[in-house]
Amino acid sequence: MSATPAALLVDRLTKVYADGTHALDALELRVPSGCFFGLLGPNGAGKTTVINAAAGLVRAPAEKVYVFGHDAVRDPRARLLLGLAPQEVHLDRFLSARDLLVFHGRFFGMRRADATVRADELLTVFDLMGKADTKPNRLSGGMRRRLLIARALVHRPRLLVLDEPTAGVDLVLRHELWRYLRRLHATEGVSVLLTTHYIEEAEALCERVAFIRDGQIVAEGSIAELRDCFGGERLEDAYMEAMQT
Repeated sequence: MSATPAALLVDRLTKVYADGTHALDALELRVPSGCFFGLLGPNGAGKTTVINAAAGLVRAPAEKVYVFGHDAVRDPRARLLLGLAPQEVHLDRFLSARDLLVFHGRFFGMRRADATVRADELLTVFDLMGKADTKPNRLSGGMRRRLLIARALVHRPRLLVLDEPTAGVDLVLRHELWRYLRRLHATEGVSVLLTTHYIEEAEALCERVAFIRDGQIVAEGSIAELRDCFGGERLEDAYMEAMQT
């Protein structure tokens, strides 16, 4: 390991599910510490499997996935350093928005008073304070999406993983989330791994991008490097070319 370990390091990870699906094929990926990194690929390419392996939600061999140098399988510190906002919005319908955030903080070892302060801070940031006592099933889809991201941030992770965070979100809210994520990355130095089907979202936010196809990384670099490599004026042009070669 280097003196400054990567926020996420995946070392030739192969994942075959019980039904025979080959999700990942000796995949190698390095997300530098402090980077806003995009992982782009079609449905079924392996994006969510990579994320879930890092978060401990998919079984992976030891010494294949590292979060800031900590083995994601063997070392519980890896999970403490990672905050995950999954693609599917699953929120406890029996807790209010505030209680849900406090519970999450307590789960990660925060004292109740600290978790409560942090919950109110995030409710304010995501413009949800007016819904603090409302249960998630009573919130709009956009509000639930914001609450999901807030939950991922409660325990102040060093790596924030966002799996299609703006799916189904209206344009205004999408740009509001972009502004917050930029500020979070710039002012707090949080590393971010983003998957999205909105190529313009990755182009607007990410410093580096990797293209994944059939469980393998087929290209990785800055947006300018990818445009130069595959041609075209936009990241979307490079992505379409990479998926066809």
